[in-house]
Order: sequence, then structure tokens, then C-alpha cells
Amino acid sequence: MSQFDLKTHGIHVADIQRNLPPSMLYEEAIRNDLGTTISDTGALIAYSGEKTGRSPKDKRVVKQETTEGDVWWGPVNFPLDELTFNINRERAIDYLNTRPRLYCVDAFAGWDPRYRIKVRVICARPYHALFMHNMLIRASEQDLQNFGTPDLVLYNAGGFPANRHTTGMTSKTSVDLNLESGEVVILGTEYAGEMKKAVFTYMNYSMPKQDILSMHCSATAERESGSSSVLFGLSGTGKTTLSADPRRQLIGDDEHCWTDQGIFNIEGGCYAKAVYLTREAEPQIFDALRFGAVLENVVYDQADHHVDFGNTSITENTRGAYPIEFIDNARIPCQAGHPRDVIFLTCDAFGVLPPVSRLTPEQAEYHFISGYTAKVAGTEMGITEPQTTFSPCFGGPFLVWHPAKYAELLSAKIQQHQANVWLINTGWIGGAYGTGKRIKLSYTRAILDAIYSGQLANAATRRDEIFQLDAIVECPGVPDEVLWPRDAWEIPSAYDAQAAQLATQFVENFKKYSSMVRPEVLNAGPELATAGSENRG
Repeated sequence: MSQFDLKTHGIHVADIQRNLPPSMLYEEAIRNDLGTTISDTGALIAYSGEKTGRSPKDKRVVKQETTEGDVWWGPVNFPLDELTFNINRERAIDYLNTRPRLYCVDAFAGWDPRYRIKVRVICARPYHALFMHNMLIRASEQDLQNFGTPDLVLYNAGGFPANRHTTGMTSKTSVDLNLESGEVVILGTEYAGEMKKAVFTYMNYSMPKQDILSMHCSATAERESGSSSVLFGLSGTGKTTLSADPRRQLIGDDEHCWTDQGIFNIEGGCYAKAVYLTREAEPQIFDALRFGAVLENVVYDQADHHVDFGNTSITENTRGAYPIEFIDNARIPCQAGHPRDVIFLTCDAFGVLPPVSRLTPEQAEYHFISGYTAKVAGTEMGITEPQTTFSPCFGGPFLVWHPAKYAELLSAKIQQHQANVWLINTGWIGGAYGTGKRIKLSYTRAILDAIYSGQLANAATRRDEIFQLDAIVECPGVPDEVLWPRDAWEIPSAYDAQAAQLATQFVENFKKYSSMVRPEVLNAGPELATAGSENRG
């Protein structure tokens, strides 16, 4: 790429490397990025510095007349005036122009050609370029020749801090999104996940404008019929792990859209948590962390560069990013028909929700808007143990519109295509965090297998009177006492108290949405009249 090509973005560095292949990015990283090395399996090991997780409180959206009425302003989308954005943009460009060499990635977000957007990433670290080469949909040579003007430009100046004295800045970190100009500016954080989620946030704005539901979910498809399923959930609930199923085709592990024709993956790769990773437990992900993949913030043996996935001395949020085709059973292109099953994954730190429940359409809308889970250690800065949270649409940090917009789109598509809806708890049983145990991955996989096969469609259920859930109580490969949480607790009254506490939190959280939902949806949540009494079902 010539110097002239990026002048429209304010970039004047003479040495700009465009869309280098992984092998050349490896060379660049080893030569020019201190501390970067190669694992014994061939993955590039890199470090993000001080920030080893996302910084959601530093995400800002420019408040402009053309888009102001579309944005859900508040704790998720902090408003930023256009002047401050321009100051941060200039600060980022000035920093990038001081670098001896820059890297540019031109690629796509969205596998469906009808809806994909063109994304340009400009960064100073080769590991960031390789990361986005993996996470976006790679362009062909012909695509690059005809790429034209990008829809979204991402300036990654994460190696340079924001000025805390600038109006609106609360720290040295700032991730700013300008919806009108299609630009993202990153300052003060080199955590690669900020780039991926910035693209997703932009898609969460642009897709619903076209009546397309953007979703924070993984997706798989049956090999024979092509019937798909989607799994919603925040980081740490199991989206990536549970979508890596060799018996099904992988559509994607994190971000999708649901159109009138079916679903498509937004991304061209996967970004999997690597903490405690073993080949025995997660063979597909383990084997995908080979040449071309990026391993972020892991600890390795200096003698042979063997990665110690159990070492969390840097962070618990160790990650691996790899192209989706590194998964043998990936469905390429990453598109499929309408989902037959919609699955909500929640990591319940209280240990009281059933491992699997079948939801009515009204319950589906209630739990989608609630988005209950626990933030898992390491997912965000400052999180050291699971913390209860309600994240609307199972992706609150990445929403742009009000949650009602996404909920209405989901509800309409579920009813139109007669999808089954399930709530699966991948969190604790037999007690809350610190007392109980995390539900075995093998049990959750058995539940999913039974859902996919249709065995649970007419399975026996038991009414949970506190949460008003129809809990499945018979599932092949899962002990009965696991399926009914109260039986797994040593002291049933302790379960009742814990369940009542969580039910109260559900009700309190949903009050902010009560004016925007139908009465049937409002009444589909926990019943506080029975909370605290014995939950006999």
C-alpha cells in the first residue's frame, strides 16, 4: 500500500504494511515487538501490557443530531461530544504518525455479502494486525483491489494514553465510536479484544436499522439437515466451548445476525478463553492454537516455549484468536438457515437456577432482556471472582439501541420460525460460588445433545415456583439431583434463602424495563410471593 492510500485518514507514515500474511506478521512481531515469541505449537505469543481485559466504563459514543435518538444513553453508552472525539482522533493519528512502521488490515464483517461491511484497521503492533486478520473475514486479492472506501475505520493507538484533562475523559483509556463517520479511536489500552468488540458494537447499530437482529451468541448447525441453533451468553458462560462440537458444524463462536433468510457469522475467527485449557477437555480449541493463531497474555516455559494454561500470574483472561477454518467442522461460508433452538446460557453464581429449563415466548423475552449471568474472573479489569450481573440481551456492553429494540426483533423471529427456547445454567450447583461446584462440562454437553436430538422437546418437567420455570428433570447423561438444584444442596432452607435473594434481584432489575414490555412478559419472571417458602415444585 502506498503512502497516499492512507492520507485521507491523516496517516503520513511512509512504511505501511497492508494485509500481510501471517508468516510475515510473525517476522514483524519477532523483530519489532519486544516480548513477542512463538509457542511450541506455533502460535504467536503476545502481551497486551497493563490492560488484560476490556474496559467497558471507558467506552464512549459520539452524540450527534443524526444518531442521538437511536442510542441507548447511560451506563453502557457514555456520550462524547464531537469536538472531544476529534481531539482524541487527532491524538491517535499523531501517535500513529510517530511510529516507524504501521500495519493496515482491510477485511469484512459479516459473511452474508448482502449485509457485510468493509472494515479498515490501522495499528502499530503486528500482533494486533494478526489478531484482526484472524477475527475479521479475510478479503481475496480481487476484494482488496476493489475495496474502495471502508464503512468503518479503526485507529488503534492503544500504546498512547488519552489525556485525562480532556473534557469527558475519566482515565487514560478511551474507546470512542463515531456512528456518523464510521470511525473508532482506541487510546490507552492494547488489549486486542477492544478492536473486535468495537466492530461488533458498530454492527449492533447498523444491523437493527435494517430490521436484522445482531446477536451476542455462538451458532452451530446439523451436518445433515443444516438446521441451526444459537447460544446466547456473555464471556465465560460457555459460548465458545459449547459451540466447539465435532458432531455439528460451527457457524461461529460469538457474534451473529438473524435475517429474513437465516443467520450469518459477523466474524472470520474465534476468540477463546485459554485459561486451564487442555486437549482432553477442549480438543478443537487446543489444536486450533497453532501457526497463525495468537495467544494473548499466557505464561510459557522459557526452555521449550510450552504454554502453561494453568498459570494465571498475568491474568485469568488468557485468550487465543484463530481463523474459524482452524476448526475442522467449521461451516464455510459461515451461514445457515433459521435456528430451530434458541439457547440462553447463564453462569449462575448463586447455584439455584436449574441446569436446563424450557421457556415460553414470554419467558424468552423476559430472560433475554434480563440477561442474568456472572462476570467471570479476568473478563474485565478488576474482576477477580464471579460477580452477579444483569446484562440486557446477554450483551449489554455492546448494545447501541435500547434493549427493547433487540428483544422485539428476537421475539418476532422466534414466533415466526417457531423456534424452541431454552435457559441453560452453566454455573454452580450444590451451593453458591465458594461452596458448591461448577456444573460439569460433560453434563452441559449432554443437555445440548438432548436438545439437538429433540429428546427434551417432550421431556418431563417440574415447576420451579420461585422462578416460574419448567425445569427439565430427566435427561440422558445427567444425574436427577443435578437437574433439580434444591436436591443438590445439603441444607434445603439455605437454597430457599439464596433463591429468594436472586429472585428479588431479578424483579428489582426488571423494573427499569417494566414500562416497555407487555404485561405477559412482565409476569413471566420470578414470583416473589413464593420466594423464601419451600420450593417443592
